[in-house]
Amino acid sequence: MNPTGYREYRTPGMACSWTAALPPDAEPFVQRVLPDACVDLIWAAGGLLVAGPDTGPMPAVMRPGEEIAAVRFVPGTAPPVLGVPADALRDGRVPLRELWGAEADRLAEVVAAADDRRAALVAAVRVRMGPADPLVGSVVGGLAEGSVRDVADGLGIGERQLRRRSLAVFGYGPKTLQRVLRFQRALGLARAGGPLAEVAFAAGYADQAHFAHEVRDLAGEPVRNLL
Repeated sequence: MNPTGYREYRTPGMACSWTAALPPDAEPFVQRVLPDACVDLIWAAGGLLVAGPDTGPMPAVMRPGEEIAAVRFVPGTAPPVLGVPADALRDGRVPLRELWGAEADRLAEVVAAADDRRAALVAAVRVRMGPADPLVGSVVGGLAEGSVRDVADGLGIGERQLRRRSLAVFGYGPKTLQRVLRFQRALGLARAGGPLAEVAFAAGYADQAHFAHEVRDLAGEPVRNLL
């Protein structure tokens, strides 16, 4: 059983929404959060917090009796909702109050009072969702298949402009975004039971040693520990 009672829910237009809870008689629980190019908006009793996007492993601590409700944005879709470029949030844990002022406090109160806090948070985020930068899909899809230069050429822009727009949209330059997306793709294949050498090839690494090096760099531990 997951010690935090963590559950993910399919949520159209978002990567997912999720909840977590730790029983009052449990010990504090520390979860290692791995880079995934996503931004999360998290409600807990202390208010609303914006997390990520991360470039390395980040500890998340749950305390006994704590309950959490959150939404996870598809990479590149958080800035229109939060009102700031994604690179302003990179590797950060930022109180929503710093971005929205008193509106964040009002939303936290609404979520706290709701019978279904996750649904209340999802509904509030949907109201604020606007169109993402049109390059999002092209960049994510292009980096899965080709180089940064290929993506820039396909979009008809220079690599500098691609980097500038990627930082604002994803929080990463395109090379870092490519590394994170490839890491997550490989981790999913490995968790499905694929041999690591085949996983490395399928995900686009030069070889298994390259895969192992990238996992240590992005996750802070060997891939077998993650599995």
